[in-house]
Order: sequence, then structure tokens, then C-alpha cells
Amino acid sequence: MAKALPKPATKTASKAAAKTASKTASKTASKPASKTVGKAAAAAAVKPAVRWPTAARLEIRQLTEQLAAARSTIEQLRARADTDFLLDILNRRGFERELQRSIAYIKRYHATGALIMLDVDRLKPVNDTFGHAAGDAVLKAVVAALSRHVRASDLIGRLGGDEFVLLLWNLSERDALAKAEALENAVDQLRIGLGEDVLAVGISAGVAILRPGSDVAAALAEADRAMYARKAERKSQRAIAAVTQ
Repeated sequence: MAKALPKPATKTASKAAAKTASKTASKTASKPASKTVGKAAAAAAVKPAVRWPTAARLEIRQLTEQLAAARSTIEQLRARADTDFLLDILNRRGFERELQRSIAYIKRYHATGALIMLDVDRLKPVNDTFGHAAGDAVLKAVVAALSRHVRASDLIGRLGGDEFVLLLWNLSERDALAKAEALENAVDQLRIGLGEDVLAVGISAGVAILRPGSDVAAALAEADRAMYARKAERKSQRAIAAVTQ
């Protein structure tokens, strides 16, 4: 029987060689293109990454500085709005805001405090006789005297004209009444030089005790009533003293 002849080796070798050549050519052709594209993409990604964060950080820093300056300006304007321009103490707006916060603190922590309402006696005759500059000098002297007799934690406010109010912490009613009397005595003893003249004024003080159930309007009204009652009492005492002399 005749044997089958083997397939020519040249065809198999030719196909294998062609296949290998094709793969090699494909790899050789694709490598440079891949590297080129990769480098270009990397360059495109790196350049903005270097420039943009630097610019962003600079802009953020500038905006942060501007925001801090704006906040500082707002705080300064707020402080001015709450401060009496003549006496450099709280005005009515500022004092009522602080009183509201203080009452909230008293409610939360069951603290104690007192309001002392004060009205300067005989200020109108000073203004009428010597002028408002003299009246301003009297008010400054009164505030200086009050400041010497209260603690740094206490508050002094001007409600308007010749009316002042103090917020004193941790005082019983008895202590608050004693403090009010001491303040009256301190102002009664003031002597304010004005050229060749020496001015003397007084002050009347009324007390209201702050409690957890207090509110701003009611507390101020209570202290105001007490102050006017005290003012009438002092006026009567001066009249009696004048008659007996």
C-alpha cells in the first residue's frame, strides 16, 4: 500500500514566519504611537496641575484676607453702633442686647444679678447756666465715679440724656440696695471744676433684681419706677434739709 506523503514543510514554515512577522510588526508599530500619546496626555495633565493649584491657593488666600478684613470692619461698626460716642460706654441699644444675653444666662445657670437705674440730679440747671459742654463734663465725671465703684464684669450703659443703668452680677437684693446707696454717695461728693466755678450734682438710684423669669422690658421698667420713687424721696429730703437749716 502506498504511504501518504507528508505536507511540504515550506508552507508551514512560511505561515509561522508570516504570523511571527505580523505580530512583531504590530508590536513595533504600536509601541511608539502608545508612548507618544501617553507622553502628550501626561504633559497636558501636568501643566495645568502645576499652574492651577498655585493660582487657586493665591486666590483663596486673598479671599480669606478680604473676608477677615470685612469681619473686622463689621465688628468695629457693630461696636460703634452699641457705644455712646460721648462717654464710651454702652448705649441703650448695646445695653439692652447685653441685658438680653445676661437674662438668658441667669435662666440657664440660675445666676443672680441686679439692675440699678440712675438719673443725674440737677443736670438741667447746669446745661441752662453753663452750656452743654459743662453738662458733658458733668456726665463724664459721673461715669468715671460709677466706673470706680463697679467690677470689670459689671456693665454700665447710658439710656439717654441723664439716665444711666448698671448691670451687677451676683448681688442679693440687700447688697444691691447698699450698692445703690454707695453710688449715690459717690456722685453726691463729686466737685467738678469749670473755670472759676465748681459744680456739684447728685444721682438717684433705683434697684430691680434679675430672676430666671425676668425679661428686658419688665426689668428696666421695674428699675425705672424704683429710681423715680427714690428721686422723689431725695428731693423731699433736700427740701426738708433746706427748711431746717
